Amino acid sequence: MSSIFVTFRSFRRLYSAIKPNGPVKPWSHARALTPSHRSINGGRTLMAVQHLSSGRINIGLIREAARRELLDCLDRCDGVKALAWDQGLTGPFGLIAEYSLLKERNVTKMLLIQSDPVPAGEVQHIVFLCRPHLHLMDRIADIIRMEERLGGRKEYSVFFVPRKTLLCERRLQDLGIMGTLTNVDDYCLDIFPVDGDVLSLEHPLAFRECYLEGDFTSMFYVARAIMLLQTLYGIIPQIYGKGICARHVADMVQRMRRETPASLTSQPPQFDTLLLLDRNIDLLSPLITQLTYEGLIDEFFGIQNTNSKFPADKFADPNEQKGSEQGAMASTPTLKTVSLNSAEELFAELRDLNYHAVGPLLNRRARHVKEAFEERHDAKTVGQIKQFVTRLPHIQASRQSLSTHTSITALLKQRIEDSVFIKSLHTEQELFQGIETDRIHPYIEQLIAEQAPLVKVLRLICIQCIANSGFKQKVYDFYRREILQVTHHTMTVTLSV
Repeated sequence: MSSIFVTFRSFRRLYSAIKPNGPVKPWSHARALTPSHRSINGGRTLMAVQHLSSGRINIGLIREAARRELLDCLDRCDGVKALAWDQGLTGPFGLIAEYSLLKERNVTKMLLIQSDPVPAGEVQHIVFLCRPHLHLMDRIADIIRMEERLGGRKEYSVFFVPRKTLLCERRLQDLGIMGTLTNVDDYCLDIFPVDGDVLSLEHPLAFRECYLEGDFTSMFYVARAIMLLQTLYGIIPQIYGKGICARHVADMVQRMRRETPASLTSQPPQFDTLLLLDRNIDLLSPLITQLTYEGLIDEFFGIQNTNSKFPADKFADPNEQKGSEQGAMASTPTLKTVSLNSAEELFAELRDLNYHAVGPLLNRRARHVKEAFEERHDAKTVGQIKQFVTRLPHIQASRQSLSTHTSITALLKQRIEDSVFIKSLHTEQELFQGIETDRIHPYIEQLIAEQAPLVKVLRLICIQCIANSGFKQKVYDFYRREILQVTHHTMTVTLSV
């Protein structure tokens, strides 16, 4: 048995330092799918997502179900197709399907709804994949009207992720394009399998919508995702939670369970406990600087959909630098994208370690790789040589992985040894311990005067406010006045009471 941990923000960011041993965190959705179903893309798909299915729970089933539903949506659209994406979905969909899979369904063009022009005339069907946001309906209407003015004869379909809303349908009707659309339907993708133990709704504005705008639609998505997770992995017998939103989600899950036919939830349970936590019961954790290996990568370079980008020149092979510098600069891209997930053995071991424990582990791995390469000198017989050749690809992959993470560690070392980072971290620790939280903090005042990045300043102010259970009016007024003076009053609305 395992436990599912459900939160309302980014899970890897919040739990990188205290990740439980359970294999799954947060929300999920998928259509019913049994292990006997065949993979869409054959052996290549199984190899590419092996880290999703090799754990105690086969998370790969969720990805497989999402791919099948995507193909079902595309099969409903005839002819050569262009996919028009909501920009916020392009990254998460990379976790579900690759371009080669889309090409198999006659998808030849990709564009962004928000910015890209209409594709050329060889496309017969434009398929819009978007969130149910009203401003996107306006943009879709603009694209269709532009194409009609150019005399194009295309078909159009809109699929909403994760579901269509009455407001969006009415907006399409008011804009006069509902009759032009061949398909207007849902693509019920509530959950994205990020890693073998991380599932995400990819709904970063859920907290804002619930607590600032009073819109609890995202809680319905959470409940539906949990219910569909139970369709795959059996009914979860125990539900615990803390917070108002957790109560709402638990009630919706119980109601959906009563409305669901017993045949859809007849599988033996693979989880024994569901824990629902409101984000507002702990607002401090996401503000504190992360000090694990993966956490520091996220802090300094950002991690989006298991990918992070680094300066490419830090990863250049010394053997490739023998040419002219001009040639090297011309051939080397500005940024290098590195995939960070548990499919890579070394990263899976490094990700949750404190940064100071990373160096010794890399040294041990370097010795092991060196010893493995030295074994070629001991291979005397044909059998021994064959055995070494069989292991050679794995050894070379280990060396490449070691080189990559050694370069990343060097980049992190430069950042964490910076005096500004050390001072900020020291200030965080003081505030976290309740030291001088009831007065104007001199370091925050210094950062404002130096026009440091506003997010960094607000982060420290929020830590101080939460640690002190609120500001005195004079402290708040001082910070507000200083920030407004530096930002030339562009933050007036944001900082208004």
